[in-house]
Amino acid sequence: MTTITSSSFNFTTPLTEEQVNANSEIDAEQQLSQEDFFSLLSQQLAYQDPFSPVDNSEMIAQMASFTTAEGIATMGSEFAGIKEVLNSSQALEASSLVGKKVLIPSDQAYLTEGGTASGSLTTTTGAYNASVSITDKTGNIIRTLTLGDVGAGNQRFDWDGLDSQGNPAPAGAYTFAANGMVNGQGEALATASYAHVESVSLGGGTASVYLNLKGLGGIELTDAIEVAENI
Repeated sequence: MTTITSSSFNFTTPLTEEQVNANSEIDAEQQLSQEDFFSLLSQQLAYQDPFSPVDNSEMIAQMASFTTAEGIATMGSEFAGIKEVLNSSQALEASSLVGKKVLIPSDQAYLTEGGTASGSLTTTTGAYNASVSITDKTGNIIRTLTLGDVGAGNQRFDWDGLDSQGNPAPAGAYTFAANGMVNGQGEALATASYAHVESVSLGGGTASVYLNLKGLGGIELTDAIEVAENI
């Protein structure tokens, strides 16, 4: 009696490229097509026992099951094609945003040399004595904008680019922080900022469309809240 041990086999040897291709071809040949299905169904009907024929409901169920499976596979590929077309259309539309400004869900704003910056704060109930603090990259508050009482919803504010001493602030990224009195208590308010669109990354296929913002990097087109002219 011959004993076969595990040392007789080498399980770590990778498949060659020819073996991989051959396996792929075998897998493809083993897939059941619609023509193969109806051929088998015809054979089943031809060789059925005449005294015990295939039940009509069972045969219809088999056909419906195969048709549904094939339909789902086809629908998946069609949806992928539709998504690619929609993304291409979205990319073309996004290209028209170059040179404009978009409102983004971020407290970061970029100030150009001698320029201005704008943003928006959001409240659900309104706020009293609202204000916006503008902080530079070192964490110092260089200016506080007094907005007074604001209503519910999005409330836009504008910064003229000057610090508290009336001097032009250097170009760079700044942070907006809004506060106000809500129901008798001080509360931080959500802020957003307007950013200049320098270019659009169209991606390709099913890739997302990105807006490249001056001094702030990029965001997905779907993240933009509002589109505005240069303000």
